[in-house]
Amino acid sequence: MTPERFHTLVDAWGGDPRRWPEHERAEALAWARAHRDEADAALARALELDAWLSRDFIEPPSRALIERIATGAPSAAPPARPPATRRRFWWSGVGLAGVGLAGALAGAFAVSFAMSFSLLAGAPNTAHPIADSSYGSYDGAHESSFLGSLDEGSDE
Repeated sequence: MTPERFHTLVDAWGGDPRRWPEHERAEALAWARAHRDEADAALARALELDAWLSRDFIEPPSRALIERIATGAPSAAPPARPPATRRRFWWSGVGLAGVGLAGALAGAFAVSFAMSFSLLAGAPNTAHPIADSSYGSYDGAHESSFLGSLDEGSDE
C-alpha cells in the first residue's frame, strides 16, 4: 500500500474502514498502523466530513404526497388507438406520394426545359453523335433505313 493509495481510499470511502473495499482493507489498516501520524491526520479529516454528511437528513415523503403523485400518474394501460389515426396515417402516405410525384414531374420539366434551351441556343446535340458538329457535317442524304427504302418504291 502506498501513501497515495491510502489517501485515495480515505478520500473516496471515508474514515470508517468498514466502508473501504474489502480486498484492500487489511493492507490499508496495516499501512495506517505503520504510519500512525499521517494516517490519523487523514482519518480525522475524513471522519469530520463523514459526520457533517451524516447530519444532512431528508424526511421521507408524507402519505398525502405519495397519494397525490399516484392519482396524478398516467394509467399503466395505453389508450386504445382510434380508427381515425389509421386514416390520418393513410392520408399522410398519400401526401408523401403526391409530393414525390410532383418532384419527379418538376425534375422532368426542368430537364426538358434545359434540353430545349440548349438546342435553341445552338449548343451541340450530344444525344446523337452524328448530329454533333465535332463529327463533321451531316446532311441526312445517305441515311439508309427500312422505311426509306419502302417510300422510294425500290425492290431491294
